[in-house]
Amino acid sequence: MQGILFVLHTGIQWEFLPQELGFGSGMTCWRRLAEWNEAGVWQRLHEELLAELNAAGKLDWSRAVIDSSHVRAARRGPKAARARSTAPGQAPSTT
Repeated sequence: MQGILFVLHTGIQWEFLPQELGFGSGMTCWRRLAEWNEAGVWQRLHEELLAELNAAGKLDWSRAVIDSSHVRAARRGPKAARARSTAPGQAPSTT
């Protein structure tokens, strides 16, 4: 866990995780991150942390932001209308 957090916090590449920190190999940390993500560990951890902070009154929901990485769009928006030429005698652009 510490190796994963170190890489995500610093932005270094997985293979450059310093062995002397004692977190194991970067590739092992990367595999664990992928396995835990697939198993839903990070989503459950996030939900649990939010629940605990909310119960303790430590969250200010008036400053909350939702973005597309957390909420999926139900469907695509309307298609944009194509611009047409208004000049007499010209065919509409096909580009």
